[in-house]
Amino acid sequence: MSWFVYIVECSDGTLYCGITCDLERRVNEHNGLQPGGAKYTRSRRPIRLVSTATFQNRSEASKAEYKIKMACKSKKVSILEALQGSDRETIR
Repeated sequence: MSWFVYIVECSDGTLYCGITCDLERRVNEHNGLQPGGAKYTRSRRPIRLVSTATFQNRSEASKAEYKIKMACKSKKVSILEALQGSDRETIR
């Protein structure tokens, strides 16, 4: 099973990062089309998917998510885009 790290942009311009194994379902949850979603995004709908990266397991995805969450806003998307490349070791 693949895991995804994703970044969404909220209606107020803020970014939210998360992981999931079902990207379409998770985006629908954040937008209120299905039950669930993060408390953070509930009051900031609609959200828009900005970027994603695929990982082989949850552990790798969680490490990447943490790295992104610790970065400043201007670097979050570039970190995720770098993770999409073939050399993920440079980000860890």
